[in-house]
Amino acid sequence: MTELKNTERELHRFRGRVIAATLFVLGCFGLLGFRLVHLQVTRHDDYMAQAEANRTAVVPIVPNRGLIVDRHGVVLADNYSAYTLEITPSRINRPLDALIDELATIIDVQPRDRRRFRRLLEDGKSFESLPLRNKLSDEEVARFTAQRFRFPGVEVRARLFRTYPAGEIGGHLIGYIGRISQREKDAMEDWPEEDQANYRGTDVIGKQGIEQFYERELHGITGFEELETSAGGHAVRKLRSHPASPGQTLVLSLDIKLQALVEQLFGERRGALVAIDPRNGEVLAMVSRPGFDPNLFVDGIDVENWRALNESLDKPLLNRALRGTYPPGSTFKPFMAMAALTSGKRTAGTVIHDGGTFTFGGNAFRSHGDHGLGSVDMYRSIVLSSNVYYYSLANEMGVDLMHAQLSPYGFGERTGIDLQGEARGVLPSTTWKRETYKKPAQQKWYAGETISLGIGQGYNNFTMLQLAHATATLVAGGQRHAPRLVHEIRNDVSGSRTPAAAPALDPLPLKPEHVRVVMNAMYGVTQAGTSTSVFAGAPYKSGGKTGTAQAVTIRQGQKYDARRLADYQRDHSLYIAFAPLEAPTVALAVIVENAGFGATAAAPIARRVFDYLLLDRWPSEADIAATRAGQSVAPMGPPRAASDIPLPISDARIVPVP
Repeated sequence: MTELKNTERELHRFRGRVIAATLFVLGCFGLLGFRLVHLQVTRHDDYMAQAEANRTAVVPIVPNRGLIVDRHGVVLADNYSAYTLEITPSRINRPLDALIDELATIIDVQPRDRRRFRRLLEDGKSFESLPLRNKLSDEEVARFTAQRFRFPGVEVRARLFRTYPAGEIGGHLIGYIGRISQREKDAMEDWPEEDQANYRGTDVIGKQGIEQFYERELHGITGFEELETSAGGHAVRKLRSHPASPGQTLVLSLDIKLQALVEQLFGERRGALVAIDPRNGEVLAMVSRPGFDPNLFVDGIDVENWRALNESLDKPLLNRALRGTYPPGSTFKPFMAMAALTSGKRTAGTVIHDGGTFTFGGNAFRSHGDHGLGSVDMYRSIVLSSNVYYYSLANEMGVDLMHAQLSPYGFGERTGIDLQGEARGVLPSTTWKRETYKKPAQQKWYAGETISLGIGQGYNNFTMLQLAHATATLVAGGQRHAPRLVHEIRNDVSGSRTPAAAPALDPLPLKPEHVRVVMNAMYGVTQAGTSTSVFAGAPYKSGGKTGTAQAVTIRQGQKYDARRLADYQRDHSLYIAFAPLEAPTVALAVIVENAGFGATAAAPIARRVFDYLLLDRWPSEADIAATRAGQSVAPMGPPRAASDIPLPISDARIVPVP
C-alpha cells in the first residue's frame, strides 16, 4: 500500500511539472509572438527606415560659392579650380598612418596637413573622400599618377578654392572665409534644421566683411548623392542625386579703382576714408590703412604672418573705418551750427567776439594759438574755424540739448551698414555718463565738460563711417539712408536681380534755408578758408571742413608742440566734404592719424577723390607722392583720364553688370 501511494504521489507531481512546463513554454511562445507582432507590425515603419539608412548613405555636394564684384563688374572674390590629394578611408587596404607616411615620400605632406585631415576624419564618414593636401602642383600630380596603382582609395581630384584677386585692396570690407570653428558649429545647432542641413559637407564659412554678413547668400544650396553601401560601408551604386545650386553674386556699390587710388594716397600712413552717395546711401569707397591680404586666411594663416599682423603697432587687422573711433575735431562744427539753427539758439547773423580764448570757471579755453578772429558770425565761424564761437555755443546749449539735436544724424549710434562689428562711438549726455561710470563722482556731469564738446573734443568719439553718414544726411537736406555696400544680389541660375538697398529712413525736419547756410559756409572753406589752397583751380564747387583732433590730452594752458611728442601722440588730421555744391553726389570723411592739420594731410585726399569721381581724372605720380608726404599745396600734375588707368588687379576678371 505504501509503495502505491508513493507512485501516485510521484505521478501527481510529474503531471504538475508537465503542466507548469507547458504553461511556461506557452508563455514564452506568447511573449515571442507578441514581440514578433511588435517588431514586424507596430515598429515596422521605424525599423524599415533604419534598415534603409544602413543600406544607403547621403553624401552632400558642396555648392560653388558666389562671386563678389564691384559696381563695374570687376571680380573681387572668385573661385578657382586646383588639384587635391584625397583619401576615402573605407577603400584603403592598410593602416591610415602608414598610408600617409608612404604618400609623403611622393608628395610633400606637412604636419598641418595631417592635423587637418584628422579633424575632417573625425567629422566625416569613412566612405567620404577627404582632402589630405590642397593645391597640388602639376609635378606633384604627375608623380602621384605614376604611382597611383599602389594606393587604392587615394585619388587626385579637382576642387574649387576661394581667392581675392585684389589682394590687400579692400581687404577689410571684402573679408575672407576660413574653416568653421567649434564655436561656430555650436552656434549652428540653434539654426533651423534646413539651414543646418545646407552646411553638411561644408568646412568653411565667411569670417569677416561682406563674406561674413552675406554668408547665406554666398554659400548656395547644398546638393546630395544617395549611395547604396555594403555592410562594410563601401559604396555600391548611386541611387539618385540632386545637383548643388551655386551661391549668388553680390554686386557692390564700391568702385575698386577709387578704393585702390585712396589706398595709394595714404601710402604708409594710418587712417581711414568713407565716401557715400548721399542720394541713396551707397558706399563708393571704404578704406582702412594699413590693410592685410585676405588670401592669407583662406587655408589657415601661418604663425609668422599671424604674429606680424596681430602684434604690429599699426594694427592692420583693425577696420578703422568701421571700428576706429576718433574725436571729430572741428569737422563737428557744421553740425553744431545746424543744431543751433534748428533749436533756435542762434541765427546765422548772430555775432560772437572771438578774442582768442573763452573763459569758463576760471579756465581759459584756447582758440588758434593766442590770436582771435574778432567779430564772427556763423559763416565766418565755419570758414575760419572759430573755436570760441563753438565754446560759447556749447555752453549755451548744454550737453543734453546737443545730444538731442545731433543724435538723429547718427552720432553715437550704429549706422546699420551691411557689415558686422560696427563700433557705436560716443555722443555724450548726462544719461550716458550715469550709465557708463560706476562711482557717483564720475557719474555727475560738470558744466566745464560741455565746453570742449562744441569743437568736437571731450567725450566725443565717432567712426569715419558715422561722420560720412552724418555729412551725407546734412547735404541731402535731412534725407537719411542706411549706408550699404551691396547694390544688388544676382542669381546667376535664374537670372533674377534683387536690390539690396534698404528703404529710406524717416527724414530729419531740416529747414532748407538752414541747410543752405551751413553748406554755403562749407563751400567758403574751400574758397577763403582752411582748405583754399587744396581746392584751388578745381572746376567744380565743393564744400568741406577741416579738423585737427587731439590723440592725447594736453594740459590746460599748455601749448601743443608736435616736435616734442612721439608719432602716435600727435594730432589727427580730418576732413569732411561733399561735391558738387549744387546737387551733391558724394559725401566723405577722411582721417590721417597723427598727421596734424586737416588741410595738410586729409583734405588733399578728398580733392583727389572728387577729381576722380567728377572729372574722371587720375592724379599724377607727383601728386600722389605729394599727398603721401602731407604737402597741402601741390600743383596738379598733367591730368590722366581715370578710365585709361589699368585696373589695380593683375589678370582682372570682369563679369557683365547690367
